[in-house]
Amino acid sequence: MCGRYAASRRPEDLVDAFGIEKWEPEETLAPDWNVAPTKEVWAVLERPLKDAGSRSPVRQLRALKWGLVPSWAKNPEGAARMINARAETVAEKPSFKRAFTARRCILPADGYYEWVTGAGERDLEVEGRKKRPRKQPYFVTPADGSVFAMAGLYEFWRDRTLPDDHPSAWWVTCSVITTEAETGPLGVAPAEGPHSLADIHPRMPLMLTEDRWDAWLDPARTDPEELSRLLAPPPGGLMRAYPVATAVSNVRNNGPELLQELEGPEMATLF
Repeated sequence: MCGRYAASRRPEDLVDAFGIEKWEPEETLAPDWNVAPTKEVWAVLERPLKDAGSRSPVRQLRALKWGLVPSWAKNPEGAARMINARAETVAEKPSFKRAFTARRCILPADGYYEWVTGAGERDLEVEGRKKRPRKQPYFVTPADGSVFAMAGLYEFWRDRTLPDDHPSAWWVTCSVITTEAETGPLGVAPAEGPHSLADIHPRMPLMLTEDRWDAWLDPARTDPEELSRLLAPPPGGLMRAYPVATAVSNVRNNGPELLQELEGPEMATLF
């Protein structure tokens, strides 16, 4: 799954990396090293510009709220539960299938966080001696330092309790697509700890390699079978993972120190 990630790159860098044609500087988001559900996040998408007099799609950098609200939802209360869409079912699920064929995006990140329960903690949990085991956070990021381009969906929702000219009348929300975690060896593995992404968690955000960006963002592509082929996992060995301080577990903590690599896990023996 993806429940927390880091996104610290400047919008100017994202404009260059993704070939952005339209970006509103007033939408600038501050670097965020602890992105949590319901926060505003950067998204790369292609759609015609509003009131531009042209139907041609334009590649844009937009600030969206993380936690998808389907267009038909009566209220946005379930947004925090819809931060992820499974690649295996995204084409059929009522909450995601319309967006899958018409409103796809890329959510750029530095990488994502995942938590692992230590072996000793798991033993205590099994014995019933500890109800909430402590977990060691890991940061997962491209081994070459490139942008982590997560496949995503976005959707529009109209708040009918507000007038048309209200600035909050329309919500634009998004979700991260996830897939089964890689079982092969990491590109760079920690000295002690997980040797594959599957050792950390059974699922992971679906990373789109650069050769798939254009096809994924193209709104003219609407065939579910064709689009589903773009959801194939990337080649193995592209990622690295390393332990970080448990401070990241508190959403109120934020700063570049959260990405600092530890020499070893803080928790008990993990593997």
